[in-house]
Formats: sequence, C-alpha cells, structure tokens
Amino acid sequence: MTEIDERASWRTASYSMDNNNCVEVGRFPACTGIRDTKDRGRGHLEIGPTAWCELLSTLKR
Repeated sequence: MTEIDERASWRTASYSMDNNNCVEVGRFPACTGIRDTKDRGRGHLEIGPTAWCELLSTLKR
C-alpha cells in the first residue's frame, strides 16, 4: 500500500519520545498493522492475531 491507511486506529510506541523514530501499531478488524513513524505513507505490514501474540511474547523475553 502506498498511501496512509486510515482504516486503523494507529498508536505510536511510548518509547518513541517525540523523536519520530519508532513504530506505530494499528488495529484492523482481522489483523494488526505495523508501520514506520518516519514514513507512514510507504504502507504497513499486516500480521494475524497468532503471529502478533508470538511477536509480543518474543519481545518480552
């Protein structure tokens, strides 16, 4: 996708601290979207609920 997708409610990571150097997470009906805060217009990655839970579990280790 090459344009900003407004279907999701995007949320910036709390660790980004106004430097716009982080990621945003968006909730879609059947998946989670992840995009770069520096270049939102380049699109996003969509992952399903199982993959999202596995990603979070891995990051928390």
